[in-house]
Amino acid sequence: MSEQYRRNVVEAALLAAGRSLQLVDLAQVFEDAQRPSDVELKAILDALQAEYATRALELAHTASGWRIQVRGDYAGEVSKLWPERPARYSRALLETLALIAYRQPITRGEIELVRGVAVNPNIIKTLLERNWIRVIGTRDVPGRPEVLGTTHEFLDYFGLKKLEQLPPLAELKALTELNVQLELPGPAAAPPPEAIADSSAEVDAEAEAEAEDMNAEGDPLDDGIEAKGLVAAADHVSDP
Repeated sequence: MSEQYRRNVVEAALLAAGRSLQLVDLAQVFEDAQRPSDVELKAILDALQAEYATRALELAHTASGWRIQVRGDYAGEVSKLWPERPARYSRALLETLALIAYRQPITRGEIELVRGVAVNPNIIKTLLERNWIRVIGTRDVPGRPEVLGTTHEFLDYFGLKKLEQLPPLAELKALTELNVQLELPGPAAAPPPEAIADSSAEVDAEAEAEAEDMNAEGDPLDDGIEAKGLVAAADHVSDP
């Protein structure tokens, strides 16, 4: 079996899977006698990644494995194939998600303290249903509030392998659009818990109204995200 053939098999498997594949998954598509080692598979993936460097597709390594996806530069054009799905995220939801991602582990009460307003229960419910966040324990204080953190699905959705690859907040504010397949910068130190600014400024009523509208109309969250909401969330988080 030639090296080119093995590379084609790996590429075909990644395209056909429709999900991230780990090395063990890729190895299983080969017959026992022809099965490449993990080292050989990694070399094949590296070669494919280099081959895709100048194309509209890219080979991304996320928390759940490897996947082929549309490069972020072309996400806006490709999204026009689904004009009936103009998904928009409310600012309140984005603020909550950003605080969990950058401050975790964090309780709902701590989120409310930073944002200055009560967190709509439907926002936490939606994030849990999306499997972007999970309860990772309880705080050892009166009432034992639940502590929240992000999931592997959160990392996969935003094309991340680990939390350290979250974009620095200064760069986040400069974005005009953040998509599922955004090509994020290389690993950068994630802000420590103390990097969250102690803000008492109230979020305007419009942000909360957006969250209410979101839940009243169903679940409009899908393959898109408005950067302005995440930028608003960044106003509550200090850049390290």
